[in-house]
Amino acid sequence: MSIMKGKKGIVMGVANERSIAWGIANILAQQGAEIAFTYQNEGFKKRLIPLMDSIKSNICFECDVSKDKNDENSIEHLFGKISEIWNNIDFVVHALAYSDKEELKGKYVNCSRENFLNSLDISAFSFTRTAKSAFPLMTKNGGSLLTLSYLGAERTTPNYNVMGVAKSALEASIKYLAMDLGKSNIRVNAISAGPVKTLAGAAISGARHVYRYSENVAPLNFNPELEEIGNSSLYLLSELSSGVTGNIHHVDGGLHSVGIPKSEDLE
Repeated sequence: MSIMKGKKGIVMGVANERSIAWGIANILAQQGAEIAFTYQNEGFKKRLIPLMDSIKSNICFECDVSKDKNDENSIEHLFGKISEIWNNIDFVVHALAYSDKEELKGKYVNCSRENFLNSLDISAFSFTRTAKSAFPLMTKNGGSLLTLSYLGAERTTPNYNVMGVAKSALEASIKYLAMDLGKSNIRVNAISAGPVKTLAGAAISGARHVYRYSENVAPLNFNPELEEIGNSSLYLLSELSSGVTGNIHHVDGGLHSVGIPKSEDLE
């Protein structure tokens, strides 16, 4: 049985074949979903096209979530373009975050105002804008919105700094959006994955130490693979989770029950 047969949706944030966003998209496609993708610029598009070809998808749009709503590559314009090809959508995957990697070192207290505002805008507020823009296309049958968080939203994590603050804001947003959209049968959830060797993860100083530590101390003694994250996302994006909203679903081998140590303990 194809769980997502007849379902249409958007996946935002595929950087390459190691992206969590791609792991999710690949599972959705295997289960029959029709997927449109977004890319930030031509460089990302070149990496995306071969992946799209592998699942027989041919719909993609440029979108830069930092752009104002009047810009042709903004979130708002993206959903306007989607509405021209689909009357409704069933899901959106938001896999977008950014912070200046030079400020993901040392102490959070040294974070600049500019990077604080930019990190929260791209990593957290863009999901609220996405939900608002997707809402008109989900009013007929409802739908599911999914974003990505991390343990650093709940506990201090070495060299995560302002991204932890941004992810905390994102997780709070999920709860408020779940309340706002629930009456329209639109569910809002997040996956909080354990350390994964992605392009974004590589930007975090000391990532290899966190990866090794989590693998050793997580109750299941492993870091999640893309397929495992994709399978959990399939649950949250399909009717299998029709009674679930406002939830942060951990896919981390149980790491969240143990936590991350101080930086000096990772060496």
